[in-house]
Amino acid sequence: MTGTPFSADDDGAPRLHGEYKVPGGKLVVVDLDVADGTFAGVSVSGDFFLEPDEALLDINAALEGLPESSTAEEIAAAVEASLPPHAVMFGFSADAVAVATRRALSKATAWSDHHWNIIAPTVLPTHLNVALDEVLTEEVGAGRRNPTLRFWDWQEPSAIIGSFQSYRNEVDPAGVAKHGITVVRRISGGGAMFMESGNCITYSLYVPQTLVDGISFADSYAFLDAWVMAALKQLGINAFYVPLNDIATDQGKIGGAAQKRLANGGMLHHVTMSYDIDADKMVEVLRIGKEKLSDKGTTSAKKRVDPLRRQTGLARTDIVAAMMDVFSGRYGATPSEISPTELETARERVAVKFGTEEWLHRVP
Repeated sequence: MTGTPFSADDDGAPRLHGEYKVPGGKLVVVDLDVADGTFAGVSVSGDFFLEPDEALLDINAALEGLPESSTAEEIAAAVEASLPPHAVMFGFSADAVAVATRRALSKATAWSDHHWNIIAPTVLPTHLNVALDEVLTEEVGAGRRNPTLRFWDWQEPSAIIGSFQSYRNEVDPAGVAKHGITVVRRISGGGAMFMESGNCITYSLYVPQTLVDGISFADSYAFLDAWVMAALKQLGINAFYVPLNDIATDQGKIGGAAQKRLANGGMLHHVTMSYDIDADKMVEVLRIGKEKLSDKGTTSAKKRVDPLRRQTGLARTDIVAAMMDVFSGRYGATPSEISPTELETARERVAVKFGTEEWLHRVP
C-alpha cells in the first residue's frame, strides 16, 4: 500500500499510510500527516521487535518535523541518530522505516502499485536480447511500458560479458573459435555468462526505480527476486542469496544477478541460472581465474556449475512455466509481447552499439 489515505485526523484530513515488508523480516508501517511541508503526527508500527521499548517513541520524535522532501537516506539517518546506545532492531532497520515513510508519501512504490506484464520466452539472436534489455528498460523509465518480466530464449552459443569486464581477460579466443561462440557485452556489471541453447534460464525485470526507493543496492537483489525464490521452493529447491549477487542452494551456486539503473528512472535487473551447462566447454570459452574459483571455495569450475536439471529432474520449460505462474499469481501480471517499435529500436541499437567492435572491446 503506497501513499494511501488510511484514516482521518481530527480535522478530517486523511492520514498517509505506507507499508514495507522487509525481505526475510517483518512488516513496518508508517502513518503520518504533512503540515506546512513537514512530517506531523508520525506513528511507526509493525510486527517487528525493538529494545528498549521506549526507542519507538524516539523514532517517532526523530521523524516529526522532517521536511516532506527528505530523501530515504536522510530519513534513515534521522532514525539511526535517534536510537539510544545498545538499541536492538530485530526484523527491521532504519532503512525499512525510510522505505515505509517514502511509500506513505508516494515517493516510493510497491509491487501492488503497478500493472505487471510478462513476455514469454521468444527465440532471438543474443545481440538482440542484450539490446532489448536496454530498450525495454528505457521504455519503462519513460512510462511507455508497464513494468515487465521477460524470459530470454536463443539459439547460438554465446558468452555475455559484463559492462566493465576486460574482453581479453574474460574470453579465450581459441575457445570462441573452436565452439563458434557469439560474444556480446551487456549494459550491466557483473561476471561473464556462458549460454548454449537450453542450458540456462535467463530473465530480465524492467522496473521503475521507485520500486527500490530507500532499499540499499545490496538488498535490492533479494527484494526483486523474492518471487523466484518462492517459485524454486515450490519446485523443492531451497535457494538463497549469497551477497552480493549469487543465487545458491546447499548444493552450490545456481545463478547470478546483475543490475543497471538508467538516468530516466528505469532499472534493469536480470538473472541467469544454470540448467544443464557443459562445464568443460565453458572453461574453454571463458577464462575462469584461480582467484574467482578460490573466492567461491572450490578448485574446479565444474563444481561451480550446479544445474537445475539435476536438482529438480524437470524440463527447462516446466521450470520457466512454474516461475511465470508464481510471478503472475503474486503480482497479477498479464501476458505481453515485444512491440514492433521496440524490436526495431533494438535492431537499430545492435547496429550502432551492441554489434560493434567498439562496444565489445570498450574494455580491452
